[in-house]
Amino acid sequence: MHQVSALRAELARPVRLRTTDLDEARQVIRQNFYSNVVDLLQPSPVLSGHFAVSRLRRVTIGALQFGADLRMRFGELTAYHVDVPLTGSMVWHQGGLDPLLATVDEAAVFQPGRTTVLDRWDGDCRLLAVKIERPELELQLERLLNAPVRLPLRLEPAMDISRGPGRSWARLVRMVAEDAQTSQGLVRHDLVADRLHEAVVTGLLLAADHPYRERLARPVPPSRPAPVKRAIDAMEAHPEHPFTVSALAEISGVGIRQLQEGFRQHAGMPPMDYLRRIRLARVHEELRRKEPGQVTVTDVAHRWGFTHRGRFAGAYRRRYGVTPSATLHKTQG
Repeated sequence: MHQVSALRAELARPVRLRTTDLDEARQVIRQNFYSNVVDLLQPSPVLSGHFAVSRLRRVTIGALQFGADLRMRFGELTAYHVDVPLTGSMVWHQGGLDPLLATVDEAAVFQPGRTTVLDRWDGDCRLLAVKIERPELELQLERLLNAPVRLPLRLEPAMDISRGPGRSWARLVRMVAEDAQTSQGLVRHDLVADRLHEAVVTGLLLAADHPYRERLARPVPPSRPAPVKRAIDAMEAHPEHPFTVSALAEISGVGIRQLQEGFRQHAGMPPMDYLRRIRLARVHEELRRKEPGQVTVTDVAHRWGFTHRGRFAGAYRRRYGVTPSATLHKTQG
């Protein structure tokens, strides 16, 4: 079985829009980020919106400016999200927490699963909006730690972008955003896109404050042994395949007990649990991207290798805190 990168997908065509129409501006945000309600704060506002949005695998990056003071409300977000002001400032809050100020020195970091309000987005505030799909960030953290993590991952709501890793990450994102808008940019080449995608995701984990940041800063532990890596590569390339422990052991070139012990030591779980986690992430991402009329939960679950609906639904709820149907119907965000 040959490994096929799970990230192989065409880069979506960049979005570029200048508009004085508030409805057009709302549509751009809704199609590329989240459903929203926008209220202009000026008595006689003159909107001068400028939007440049690109998608890099499972990361969306947009340079956004409205050119008028406004208030924007979202439901519960379904992804991790960072707003990096390039000019001006923005007041925001999530849930019942106190408002915070995002500036050119401090980015706003949003959690999935919380209602979100941009209380005041100043007209002179131009920012980079970075949306990272929830499974992508959480699975990358688990890959880096070689261990499962408690979900959801809680990022601190503010990130220093004036120095250190935060500044480096913000500069990286800005470079990717600018290059993705160029038809001949290197970001549009698969060999570069995969690495930049991973750099953006991993960089946020290294720059933002969260409970696992100190562990990430420790010396890198020994890599997974080759048999375990071969099994994981096969599962990530084709998670829908009806693998058995015996089949994975054959792919790995070791016995079943040796493979199970290798997973226990280096992945923190049995091989089939690891496979289920990959499958759940793929289901979660597809349900988020699709509309209810396009697919059914049963179809998506079957496509990714789940044959028992009850066990699948229970595992999904334990992993993501909502039912698969709630994800498809966007009732959680």
